[in-house]
Amino acid sequence: MFFDFIDELRAAGIQASFKEHLTLLEALDRDVIEQSPEAFYYLSRATFVKDEGLLDRFDQVFNKVFKGILSDYGQDAVDIPEDWLKAVAEKFLSPEEMAEIEKLGDWDKIMETLKERLAEQEKKHEGGNKWIGTGGTSPFGNSGFNPEGVRIGGEGKHKKAIKVWEKREFANLDNTKELGTRNIKMALRRLRRFAREGSADELDLDATIDGTAKQGWLDIHMRPERHNAVKLLLFLDVGGSMDPFIKLCEELFSAANSEFKNLEFFYFHNCLYEGVWKDNRRRWQERTNTWDILHKYGHDYKVIFVGDAAMSPYEITHQGGSVEHMNEEAGAVWMQRVANTYPATVWLNPVPEKQWNYSQSTKMLKQLVNDRMYPLTLDGLDDAMRELSRKQGA
Repeated sequence: MFFDFIDELRAAGIQASFKEHLTLLEALDRDVIEQSPEAFYYLSRATFVKDEGLLDRFDQVFNKVFKGILSDYGQDAVDIPEDWLKAVAEKFLSPEEMAEIEKLGDWDKIMETLKERLAEQEKKHEGGNKWIGTGGTSPFGNSGFNPEGVRIGGEGKHKKAIKVWEKREFANLDNTKELGTRNIKMALRRLRRFAREGSADELDLDATIDGTAKQGWLDIHMRPERHNAVKLLLFLDVGGSMDPFIKLCEELFSAANSEFKNLEFFYFHNCLYEGVWKDNRRRWQERTNTWDILHKYGHDYKVIFVGDAAMSPYEITHQGGSVEHMNEEAGAVWMQRVANTYPATVWLNPVPEKQWNYSQSTKMLKQLVNDRMYPLTLDGLDDAMRELSRKQGA
C-alpha cells in the first residue's frame, strides 16, 4: 500500500523521494503518532508536502489510496449491521440506557427528533441523554456515544464522523487554480529586495542591547522601517473583453499595492499607445503621456502588463489601428519601447494558456515582450516573479 501511495504522489506531481519514504516508515516504527488514520494523514502530509500549493492534490491522492479506512458513522445515514450495533452498545451502555435509545426508533425517527430538539433547545447543554450538546448518550451532539448518533459541531472523540482529507480545505491553494488575493500576495513575495528607508521610527533591538551593555545605561537605537525596495510599474488592461476578469484584476491590484511600497499603476485598453490613465471615469480628460512614464521612471523598475491580449492584430501593427482613437504610432512600437527601456518586463494573461495559440494578437504580444507572457495562475505568477527576480540588476 505504501509503494502505491508513493507512486500516486509522484503521478500527481508531488515529489516523493525514497528518503522521505524511509522517514515516514521510521516515524511509524517509533510510534511518534497515535495509531489512527487521521494521525497518519497529518504525518504523511507533513513528510511529503513542501509547498502548500500541493495540499489539495495530496488530499485527493490520500483519499484515492486509503479510501474507506475511516467510516462516516454519525455524519451520513449509513447501513450498519444490527448485531454490530448491539455489541458496541453492550460494551458502553447499561441495559436501561440501551432501552431508552432504542425507543427513538429508526434513522428517520432520529432525524425527525433532531429537528424538533433544534427548534426547542435555546441554550448550550452538556451531558445528559436528551438535549443536543456535548458528552452523554444523546443521539445528537459530540464527544459522547450513541451508535446511530449525529455529530453537531465540535470534535468527535471517536474520530469516526469526518474524514479530514475529504473536506478539501485546500482546494483554493492548488497550483492549477486561478488566484485569490491571498495566493497572489504569496506569489508576489518572490519579488522582494528589502531595504530600510525613511525616518528612523522603528526600535533596533539588537543595537539597543549592544549599546546599553557598552554604555551601562539604557541606550536606545532607532532605525528606518524595512520595506520591499523593488520598484514596480503595473499596466492594467480595462474594458471590453477584460470585463469577465475584473474581480481577478482587482485582487491582483490589491495584493500588489500591499506588497510593494514603490508601486505605480496605469490603465490602458487592448494595447499600449501614446497615453495611459489612472482614473477610468476621466480617461479622456486626465491622461498621462507614455513618453513621460519612460523618462520619469528609471530602468530599475519592473514592469507587469495584465491583459487578455485579445484584439484585432491591426491594433498592434498599424497606425490608426486602435478601436478608440487615431493612434499616430502602432501599438507594437510602444510595446518595444517599454521592453527596451525596462529589461524586466512580463505580461500576465488571465486567459488559459491552452487558448493562446488560437489568438493571433496574443502570439504577437507574447513575442513583443520577448516570450515572457505567463498565465494568471499561481504557477504562472510564480514563474513571472522568478523571471523578474533574475533581472534584479537590469
